Formats: sequence, C-alpha cells, structure tokens
Amino acid sequence: MKQGELFTETKIEHQFRKLARSSKNVRNAYLLVHSDKLGIHMNVAEGKTNGIDAHPKQPNHLASVGKLFAATITGILHEKGLLSFDDKISKYLDAELMDKLHVYKGVDYSGEITISHLLKQASGLNDVFFILYKKLLKEPQVITPRDAVIWGKENLKPVAKPGKRHFYTDTNYYLLGLVLESVCKKPYHEVLHELIFEPLGMKNAWMHGYSQPAQKPEFPPAKLYIKDVDLFEVEGLSRIDYAGGGVVAPMDEYLLFMKALTGYKLVKKETLEQMLNDDIPMGFPTPGFNYGYSIWKFRKIPLLLPEKLLSWGCVGVTGAFMFYHPKTESIIIGSFNDFSFRSKALQFMVYKVIKQLVKA
Repeated sequence: MKQGELFTETKIEHQFRKLARSSKNVRNAYLLVHSDKLGIHMNVAEGKTNGIDAHPKQPNHLASVGKLFAATITGILHEKGLLSFDDKISKYLDAELMDKLHVYKGVDYSGEITISHLLKQASGLNDVFFILYKKLLKEPQVITPRDAVIWGKENLKPVAKPGKRHFYTDTNYYLLGLVLESVCKKPYHEVLHELIFEPLGMKNAWMHGYSQPAQKPEFPPAKLYIKDVDLFEVEGLSRIDYAGGGVVAPMDEYLLFMKALTGYKLVKKETLEQMLNDDIPMGFPTPGFNYGYSIWKFRKIPLLLPEKLLSWGCVGVTGAFMFYHPKTESIIIGSFNDFSFRSKALQFMVYKVIKQLVKA
C-alpha cells in the first residue's frame, strides 16, 4: 500500500470512529470502503453488541438496503424473459389481492400498476410499515406481507395515480416480493438464496426471520435500533420486513454483491442502466435525489454537491448505506445502526468518505 492510500484510509477511519463515539445513540457502527482503482480496502467496526466488541465480520441488517436485492432479482428474471418491467402486476397477483387495491378519488387504478411502478416507488399506494410496526410493539402478532397489503387497502388511501409521484413505501416491495414468488413458484427467501447468495458465495448471509445462512457466522449479528427499540427483539417484525429489507450479511459479503452488480455479473449493463435511469424525482423530504429501481441517485447541487461527488446506491432507515462512486470506482457500505442517523449517515458518506476518496 502506498503512503497516500494509507493516509486516506487512516483519515476516513478517524472520522468514522470520531462520529460513532460522539453520539450517545450509536451502540455499534460499521464501515467498509473498497476501490481497486485507488488500491484501497478498509473494513472497520466501532462499539459493542451485547458487551462484545464490534467486529468487521459481524453480520449487519442494513434495513431497506435489502430492496436493492429484490430489484436485482427482478432484473435477472427480466433478462430471463420470465417477466417484464412493464408488466401489469395483475398478471401475477390474484383477484382477491388486486380487488380495489388502488382506488384514488373514486377511480380504480389497480389494473394500471406495473412492476416498474413498484420498483421506483411510483405506484401511488400508501405506506403501511410504520403503522404496523407500532401495532407490533403494542401487540406481538404474525402479519404476513399479504396481510399487510390487504390491511393497507382497507385502511389507507392512495396518495396519487400510478406513475405520477414518488412516494416511498414498503407496500410496493411487499407486492414486488409476491410477484417474484408468483413468477418463481417458490418463497421469496428461496429465490434470494438461489439467485444471489449462492452464486456469489455469500455463505454467511440470510433473510431475517425466513431463512438461515449456509454457514454459521463466527460473530453475532449487530444490533440495530429505532428510538431505543432493538429491532431484532420485535416479535413479528421480520414478516413485514420481507422484500423491503430483510437481508443480513457481513460487510464483506455485501461487497461481493456490489462488485457483482457494478461489474455486470448479476445483470447486463443495459439492464443496470435501466435500473439507474428509469427514475423519478423523490421530492420532499429528499429533494436531492432521483429514485430508480431501488436506487437512490444524488442530484448535482451547485457548491453543495458537485458532480465529482455524485454516487448511487441504497439507503436504510437505521443509518445504513451501500453506494457506488463512479469517479473513483469505489464501493462504500456502512451502518450506524440507529434511526437517528438516517440522514447523518449519508452526510458522513459524502463529505467524510467520498470527498476524501476524490482527494486521493
């Protein structure tokens, strides 16, 4: 390793540990930065899990970062000719589930929702996750993804016509998971293992609450929190995590996934470009992004966010992120594992990691 590369890694690690140690909310935090172009690879951890020092090989649940796995599986099936991004979801879902799924201002738009609408969060459906999460905190119960969709259509109103507005909701990814199950004729977690984990050698990866890793990890999974609630301890939560998240893996195995995705080993270049560029502005409260197929894309903001810092990837509400920075061909994966860091984590990634990589 050259002196400049060592300085860059040391600088980034210092900033990471400083931020993690400065917050009373952060129990444990993890950061992996990898760039073949710059000759940089670092994988560090800070804090503790159940009194055990945090370790880089601990599996991490990166919350909604798991959506990118569902989107990639959809791209794989698209290339196999088993589905099309433009297909209506009614082609794959039963009549009971589709009945009055999307009635907006008295007009039924259920039959107009496409797979691409789900992928880029543009179906116009409302979000059920946090409402059901609060119900689980009060009364542990089993709520399946199908139950969640039905509850949503019976209790919540859509926010827009399909395709007209970005509205971030796990409801879309419940429906997407059910579509993938219909196409593959097997549970989503089995599809996830067969199309992603097994081919990439992600032996320590699993879907929380649904499957087990092929090889037992050496270290316990890192804890993650929403307002002091340990999400691993919320009974039934994993069932409504589903295709909207759910992936648990060590950071170096998330790296295997991102290297395969950006290297066109999972989907072809044209498919990844469609996943990136068939996008929609996210709007408030995230006006600085466009959203593709589960992909957050930073938008250029003069002075604040120049083009050289632009990157794309996926975000988790617990301060998790998994991004690719094209200019330096870098992959940055991390988590502060706390809801209070949902925006701070991205600021850290851009201004303390990517900015340092660009200097290198």
